[in-house]
Amino acid sequence: MTVRVVVGGALCHEGRLLAARRSAPPELAGRWELPGGKTEPGESVPEALVRELREELGVETEALERIPGEWPLKPGLVLHVWTARLLSGDPVALEDHDELRWLAPGELDSVDWLDQDRPAVAEAGRRLAAETGSPEDADAGAGAGSRADPGAGARAAGAAGVARGGA
Repeated sequence: MTVRVVVGGALCHEGRLLAARRSAPPELAGRWELPGGKTEPGESVPEALVRELREELGVETEALERIPGEWPLKPGLVLHVWTARLLSGDPVALEDHDELRWLAPGELDSVDWLDQDRPAVAEAGRRLAAETGSPEDADAGAGAGSRADPGAGARAAGAAGVARGGA
């Protein structure tokens, strides 16, 4: 079976990470994720991330580097997360989301992240804290991943895989 990559963007700007609240489907509405979506045939993962963030948020970005790991969403779909830098524009919830928040590393536990996003959010928080030189933030942000049940991503995968990327 061919596995299609769904890319999530750890979009960082001024020491904060962008969180996007799902508006659908009902089983995920109100939970938070890293924005992004499915790669298209012939498209690289970084190209897909830039396109998805443009479509979902109305911003221009640059994909920087992949956060280690991959998380199954449902059969045939796997999540990869890349860090990204905001080049221009102010993010607006155009598709799939009803609220956006910029969170400092110490605020990452203030929203209810989708289970499969938690490990990448924790790593993004550690990286942001290291950049800003704020060790107390690094400890707080690590909680975003440490609370996650290792099997939770697989249990939530079916719904999340359908939701991310709109199909």
